[in-house]
Amino acid sequence: MIKLFAGLGNPGPEYEATRHNVGFWWVDALARELKVNLVADKGYHGQLARTMLHGQTVWLLKPQTFMNLSGKSVAALARFFKLAPEEILVVHDELDVVPGQAKLKFGGSHAGHNGLRDIHAQLGTGDYWRLRLGIGHPGVKSEVIDWVLKKPAPEQRTAIEECITRTLKAVPALLAGEMEKATLLVHTSKPPRPKPPRPEGI
Repeated sequence: MIKLFAGLGNPGPEYEATRHNVGFWWVDALARELKVNLVADKGYHGQLARTMLHGQTVWLLKPQTFMNLSGKSVAALARFFKLAPEEILVVHDELDVVPGQAKLKFGGSHAGHNGLRDIHAQLGTGDYWRLRLGIGHPGVKSEVIDWVLKKPAPEQRTAIEECITRTLKAVPALLAGEMEKATLLVHTSKPPRPKPPRPEGI
């Protein structure tokens, strides 16, 4: 079961609407749904909310360390509250998934994502859950840094926000430890396909 929902991003208004911050967007949306407020907590180097759901304490976290030091925040909270890595869900931007889609996975490498790289290092393992929110790829590796630190086009932003709304429906299953069900909900929650135009004269 997931006890810590950590969304990755960079602090500060200049980064707020950039692709790298979709993890923040997701946690903010979850906080609105749960009617909790994230407040600055220096002890955990982030913005934090704590609530009770189904008799279980649950944390929402947005590290304020900048992306490359995300593990400092996640690991500090996990260590203090004795959370196992498999009880942590990290929500982050994913270049290899198109905007509007998401993937839920357990473990694996950090695949070059600097936020995950630091979480791996600080937790000492990659055995935690990740919700990968698609931001698409610029097509050229040399443009990736610029891409993630720019705002998505309006239609991409809409697709990402709709994806966030759909993937939040997996939260009850994540809290209950029903990971297969949660995975199915995330992976089948794809954007609705546009209806084909109706033939004339019908």
